[in-house]
Amino acid sequence: MKKKHILLLISFFTLSLSAQTLEQARNLYANKEYEKAAPIFEKFVKSQPANGNYNLWYGVSCLETGRPAEAVKPLEVAVKKRIAGAQPYLAQAYNRVYRYEDAIGCYEEYIEALKKKKLPTEEAEKLLEKSKADFRMLKGVERVCVIDSFVVNKAAFLNAYKISEESGNLYTYNDYFKTEGNHPGTVYETELGNKLYYGERGGENGLNIFSKNKLFDEWGKGVLLPENINTPGNTNYPFVLTDGVTLYYATSGEGSIGGYDIFVTRYNTNTDTYLTPENVGMPFNSPYNDYMYVIDEFNNLGWFASDRYQPEGKVCVYVFIPNNSKQTYNYEAMPHEQMASLAQLRSLKDTWKDKDEVEQALQRLEAAMNHKPEERQVYDFSFVIDDQRTYHELEDFRSQPAKEEFMQYQRLEKDFNQQKTKLEQQRQLYAKSSKEEKTKLAPAILDLEKRVRQMSIELDEQVIKVRNTEKQ
Repeated sequence: MKKKHILLLISFFTLSLSAQTLEQARNLYANKEYEKAAPIFEKFVKSQPANGNYNLWYGVSCLETGRPAEAVKPLEVAVKKRIAGAQPYLAQAYNRVYRYEDAIGCYEEYIEALKKKKLPTEEAEKLLEKSKADFRMLKGVERVCVIDSFVVNKAAFLNAYKISEESGNLYTYNDYFKTEGNHPGTVYETELGNKLYYGERGGENGLNIFSKNKLFDEWGKGVLLPENINTPGNTNYPFVLTDGVTLYYATSGEGSIGGYDIFVTRYNTNTDTYLTPENVGMPFNSPYNDYMYVIDEFNNLGWFASDRYQPEGKVCVYVFIPNNSKQTYNYEAMPHEQMASLAQLRSLKDTWKDKDEVEQALQRLEAAMNHKPEERQVYDFSFVIDDQRTYHELEDFRSQPAKEEFMQYQRLEKDFNQQKTKLEQQRQLYAKSSKEEKTKLAPAILDLEKRVRQMSIELDEQVIKVRNTEKQ
């Protein structure tokens, strides 16, 4: 009898402890402390593998802690057991592991179930369309050679970028503007040091990209880039090619696979606008955060950062050989697992097709890593007199009349840049205005455009005048 009582007490204690542990796990789950809840739910799944709720809770915990591959199986069990709310999570897990066709099927079933219950389907339909868009992206993975990667601390990831002086300079917002606090913005400064593109906090602490021009030794006001770039969501990590018109940046807004995605757009000098941005696609973008895409044309190397498969606080910086034109893999002729692996960059060597090309790129990378940048000379200005002479200080002028004419040119240039900035601001205001407000704004904008064109002509004439006077 005593043995039976002891066994009963042990059983009761074990059940009580299990119940208490499950309750604790559910409380952690409710508070979104998935990292702590996951191992407890895992034990319950192992003890009762057919329990739909245990599988749901464990699967969601895996998904929310960056382990989508481990989340798939338990979530499939939860869906099979018809546990409410399991299908959207399973679709998310499929998306994270690039099983987009399965995600599409999952969302379609979920939408049909919602329709039968006469529940709203709009949100589910948006997610379905996103999975379809992601699937199209998987079919167009770029064939790019990634030569190396470095796992670094996220807070100092820019230190891993070893780009040439000819490609400009990268800074954190705090380092460049000498501010304190944890500002997430980055700054790109052009090679000549006369223009900035930077991520700045906007409404509700979101990030937007601004540009700023240097007039002599003073920076002008920051100008917000257009809405087709600064879409709802965070927009940051700008970089501009040496052509001065091609802008790469990252946004978590519309068109992103997940988190930050890298986009590219180009400035149209004829219309003073940016073209519709395009997602650069896979393998550069993923369901995680991908950003700070840089092309060093001088060294023929590309760089970008991603937190895919990385622990908290770490990012991986990838180095690749830029393509002159986009080439993609043949999706139809390749097994899904292989295509997904290339899209995820699971193995860098799988992207290597030409060993000589890789070896040469690695040598360029090594040289870039060991290169010590020269201290850049700070000039008052750069004014070309002829093929042999470029002046940087007023004392360089030999002719006093030419010096005075140049000072007049500086005043004209300052006025021109101020009017051009004002015109840009008026155009942005016009784009956001109502029809009635546009009617009121239009005459002033047309007058300002005419004035800016005339000032541009006057500037060109003054340049010629300065050069001719100095050459006399």
